[in-house]
Amino acid sequence: MRIAVITGASSGMGREFAKAIGARQGLDEIWVIARRRDRLEELQREIPIPLRILALDLSDGESLHTYDRALQEAQPQVEVLVNCSGFGKFGRYDDIPLEDALGMIDVNVKALVAMTQLTLPYMERGGQIYQIDSLSSFQPVPYLNVYGATKAFVLSYSRALNVELRGRGIRCMAVCPGWVRTEFFQRATQTNDHAVTYFNIFYQPQDIVKTALKHMAKGKDVSVHGLPVKAQVLLVKLMPHRFVMWVWMKQQKLQNKS
Repeated sequence: MRIAVITGASSGMGREFAKAIGARQGLDEIWVIARRRDRLEELQREIPIPLRILALDLSDGESLHTYDRALQEAQPQVEVLVNCSGFGKFGRYDDIPLEDALGMIDVNVKALVAMTQLTLPYMERGGQIYQIDSLSSFQPVPYLNVYGATKAFVLSYSRALNVELRGRGIRCMAVCPGWVRTEFFQRATQTNDHAVTYFNIFYQPQDIVKTALKHMAKGKDVSVHGLPVKAQVLLVKLMPHRFVMWVWMKQQKLQNKS
């Protein structure tokens, strides 16, 4: 049985990945993972391939065991893994409860690594792994300090893993978008809706996904969508991080709030 596995499939880029991959030929099932079962059930109406719905909270270790058992029982060949689950919180260090800070690490880092390592034994030559990352992976980001740090981990981990997997013919790519119109902001602004107020440009999730699919086909290990975002990535590589953070603070008008 040939399948794709997509976490965070209930909304945003995860949902768009499910729709895009669901249009492909040759897959028998798509396993969609998210906390909201009703959203996943609605998705079936938009995808011609049968969905296997796994309503799991990946911050919970038992959910990872459930996924592992499902793989062991089905013994599928996983053609594509998309790790879209994740969340961020805006605010100064003391705005964000410790539980939320650790939760970002649990979902954005630990669950992503666990999903990748649990899935890799079921992948063969030609397999593809999309790790949903962020523009913030390239620079320290005050007032998103934990979130940005988790995304820096994802970038480093994904690029190194891609090298390790060359011998098996499996590709791993970090998808690093800028601001995307998704439900991310509903949760991110709960702690402090005034910390981050300047958004230079927004992109649609389907555009990020379309670019990521093209970049995977071209053999890239990092996917960045949009000329302004590509320019920013280049600039933050050339400039001292202290200056980059100063610019960010000025843009957000946070200089007097630190």
